[in-house]
Amino acid sequence: MPVKPPSAISNATIAICPTNSHLLGTLSPCYTACMVKKKTATKPKTIQNRRARHDYAIDDSLLVGIQLTGAETKSLRHGHGQLRGAYVTVKDDQLWLINATISSMQGISIDEADQTRTRKLLAHRKEIDKLIELKKQGQAIVPLELLTSSRFIKLRIATGRGKKLYDKRQTLKARDEGRQINAEIKAKVRS
Repeated sequence: MPVKPPSAISNATIAICPTNSHLLGTLSPCYTACMVKKKTATKPKTIQNRRARHDYAIDDSLLVGIQLTGAETKSLRHGHGQLRGAYVTVKDDQLWLINATISSMQGISIDEADQTRTRKLLAHRKEIDKLIELKKQGQAIVPLELLTSSRFIKLRIATGRGKKLYDKRQTLKARDEGRQINAEIKAKVRS
């Protein structure tokens, strides 16, 4: 009997599985698994705090670990987290992330009080001491993004000074001028 492609399978014919290279019948358990395309979940690689770069002049960044529960980890890997309004503080010579929201998702429940709980940040002692010194000099420690692509969830924090209103206006003006210049260059290249 000639071997037919999987799309031409009827009740009486047999085909070769395209992925596992074994014979397929219409009633075999592998038929549905091999013929149906698997949906791949697109996971966000980072959860960003876009407001931080607008409100602060960022100087130096550092990658630190964060202490989470299992439900919080799974929610963050599915993109159910938010850093807006979050900040880092120092208590008892340790770093703490305050006001970061990790919301629950379907199948995983996180209590309302635990969604914005204070979470401990994990860093080397030298790094913590350096951040404490910068904090004493008047700089703020700001969370920039949560990285969820690797095995461990990491938080990128940075030190910086708060921008004044006129600094924010200058930044926006420079960005708009840059966009206009790029648009003019593209228009000249096209014509």
